[in-house]
Amino acid sequence: MYLRGIHAEPRIRALLDFIRENPLGILTTAISSPSYPLIQSSHVPWVLDVISDDPEAPIKGRLRGHMARQNPQSKAIVESLQSSSSSSEDSSQNYLSQEVMVLFTAPHHHYVTPKFYTETKPATAKVVPTWNYAAVQIYGKARIYHVSSAPETSEYLGQQMKDLTTLCEGNIMGYTGEKGTKEGPWEVEDAPERYLEIMKKNVIGIEIEIERIGGKYKMSQEMSKGDREGVIEGFKALGSEVGVQISECVRERGEMHDEAKERAKESS
Repeated sequence: MYLRGIHAEPRIRALLDFIRENPLGILTTAISSPSYPLIQSSHVPWVLDVISDDPEAPIKGRLRGHMARQNPQSKAIVESLQSSSSSSEDSSQNYLSQEVMVLFTAPHHHYVTPKFYTETKPATAKVVPTWNYAAVQIYGKARIYHVSSAPETSEYLGQQMKDLTTLCEGNIMGYTGEKGTKEGPWEVEDAPERYLEIMKKNVIGIEIEIERIGGKYKMSQEMSKGDREGVIEGFKALGSEVGVQISECVRERGEMHDEAKERAKESS
């Protein structure tokens, strides 16, 4: 990811919060295989365990997820593990040797027309279109839970599915009421135990230690204050939910940029 200074979010805690708020990430692997593509990607919802928000810490957190066993990416992962290990039951060998990447994006992004630049466009016409968005990218080593008969696989998947369901039912759906009511959450235990065991045998677990993390809010911070105001008003005038969200984010990030410039000026 290109992290231009003016767009980069340097706060590790903010990046981890971004992941928690946008848990659907795109897992990308690059695994040499005679049967499957070298580079594969899949959308996976993740549970985030925060370990540290210290930028100097070697590990910042842990992502826990699962994928369908029939997914070609899962097959390439398991193939790689089995080819590098004499025993698929050996849990110490269930780490991918290749680094993996997960990309998270904010739900609101949009094309930015040069017509929004109300200061520069009429003055010089030296403007071009762009796209505003926010994203976080992590890199790390992945431990794979793929041996269905192993107790640790069943234990991992059971806990991960339960935690993911709790996260999504409460934080995303807003079902925080009493269990069994319309406002209450669905819980994993609501499904038959035998059915859950079948489901667990049809997925693999993925646990990623976050070793590197970076992210950005590309929200017109590089533009002059006058042009940013034009962008804010332009998106607001669209009258859509996305327009309103982008408008507010441009305003917020622009103010943060201006405040940082003032602090730098005062300290120099």
